[in-house]
Amino acid sequence: MKYIPREAVGKIQQLAGKFPVVSVTGPRQSGKSTIAKHAFPSYGYVSLEDPNMRMFALEDPVGFLGTYPGEVVIDEAQRAPELFSYLQSRVDESGSPGQYVLSGSQNFLLSNAISQSLAGRVAVMHLLPLSRHELHEDGLLPGRLDDWLLTGGYPRIHQQEIDPADFFPSYIETYLERDARAQLANASLTDFQRFLRLCAGRVGQLLDIGNLSTEAGVDSRTAKRWLSILQASFIVFLVQPYYRNFNKRLVKRPKLYFCDTGLACSLLGLRTAESVALSPFRGGLFENMAFAEHVKRAYAQGRPADVWFWQETVTNEVDLVIEDDGSLRAVEVKSGATFDRKWFSSMKVFTELADVDERGRAVVYGGDADLKTSQGDVISWRNW
Repeated sequence: MKYIPREAVGKIQQLAGKFPVVSVTGPRQSGKSTIAKHAFPSYGYVSLEDPNMRMFALEDPVGFLGTYPGEVVIDEAQRAPELFSYLQSRVDESGSPGQYVLSGSQNFLLSNAISQSLAGRVAVMHLLPLSRHELHEDGLLPGRLDDWLLTGGYPRIHQQEIDPADFFPSYIETYLERDARAQLANASLTDFQRFLRLCAGRVGQLLDIGNLSTEAGVDSRTAKRWLSILQASFIVFLVQPYYRNFNKRLVKRPKLYFCDTGLACSLLGLRTAESVALSPFRGGLFENMAFAEHVKRAYAQGRPADVWFWQETVTNEVDLVIEDDGSLRAVEVKSGATFDRKWFSSMKVFTELADVDERGRAVVYGGDADLKTSQGDVISWRNW
């Protein structure tokens, strides 16, 4: 299978030179196993997806770590959380960096085990699906915006040229059966899947948890718990509003985005680029793409994605408020392919309140050419 170079490799290798354990988490099939193998080609490899290896790790953790004493990638590490306390003893004895690389798709389990046993000993990296930059560098970025929104960045789609309409239904089913089921207790998978689809219908929108729970037929407490499951497994992100006492009228509800637009398109029933182009969700999907691309680049560099939105009224808003080294950047996101100077007007109030000059203002749009204006930068989706 063709390997697509990942931007995060250098950072993962750098962290392994300083920490005894490096953890790589992210959504299922985002390329975690592949990047670990390519970042550390001399390391041993064992997957706890293998029932025999998992049983070995669970029943005889001391023997397991004796067999794999160091410089090893342990894949699907969250399947044996009991192993982590034994890892703590082993890395403390040695004290040397780069002993173990742990990868896992269920962040809620892996993080819990790490926080209990390996705090201070592990560097945590999040790996999301392929970014626009990574696909462009490898010559795989779709030529049209709507194809990019539909396809998304899951590596297998691009490596094996799989039709998204074939990939995502199986992906969703696997996620529900293998990752979500264990967290749902006695809840119906069918109800949870309906909830997931209702979330896709809110992409790029302010989240009204009461309305969502009513439509899903569950109480608000259940809806909040299910959202937490989707967040912890890197299916959705909730983006909080930015406010520093600029105005008491600011909204305080978060916005909802998916980690991958292709996944959101599938849940919305969009199967072709033409259906995306005509969809009323296209603007929200484009905004989702802009948000996700920023998060991917930040995670690849091993830093938090400091991003919010700002909204006073419908006409006074900023889609993305990005903080970088203490300075703010205001970014408006428009899916149209023809630049309109009026696009900068919605951020006028915020940029005056926050003292953001034209160097910190930008519009990301669906056109092909970058422009520099007196109001700020205009950036093509191809270069965001």
